[in-house]
Amino acid sequence: MRTASVTRNTLETQITVTINLDGNGRSHFDTGVPFLDHMMDQIARHGLIDLDIVAKGDLHIDAHHTVEDIGITLGQAFAKAIGDKKGIRRYGHAYVPLDEALSRVVIDLSGRPGLVYNVDYTRASIGQFDVDLFSEFFHGFVNHSMVTLHIDNLRGVNSHHQAETIFKAFGRALRMACEVDERMGGATPSTKGTLTA
Repeated sequence: MRTASVTRNTLETQITVTINLDGNGRSHFDTGVPFLDHMMDQIARHGLIDLDIVAKGDLHIDAHHTVEDIGITLGQAFAKAIGDKKGIRRYGHAYVPLDEALSRVVIDLSGRPGLVYNVDYTRASIGQFDVDLFSEFFHGFVNHSMVTLHIDNLRGVNSHHQAETIFKAFGRALRMACEVDERMGGATPSTKGTLTA
């Protein structure tokens, strides 16, 4: 089982993430940021990843540090769980619709961090959640999981739908990229012979 648990403590946040890439979508979240919990549940459910996130942050200021640091810690846990990446598919992609909204996510477990994020939300906030923080979350994840990630919201009017299609597509693309490809025979999916150097 490809599992990991990472705790990251700073003066701003204290976060523990436990992940099982070969799970069935079980999840538990206690972050103090309800809409983020809802989005993390999309990753778990659609990625078939067991995910437990407990976070205490300086929410009396705002949710910025908590959301960004959850992205960082999740990225660290993912990198630890995926290991040397031998025998996996490496690439994943998904299109997900929700009513009028449609998003595309493409991921490469390349060992190189990179984020292309093309999302124009129709509102600045979803309830109390500042939509700018989604970009901070994905930057944190990418920089610490060492993956290349392209996120495009192709259309959408309802910002909740826009966000939900992104996170569902992210979960499904992650699932595809992490899957073991029996035809690889345990080889590294790179002509370099490594995806970790």
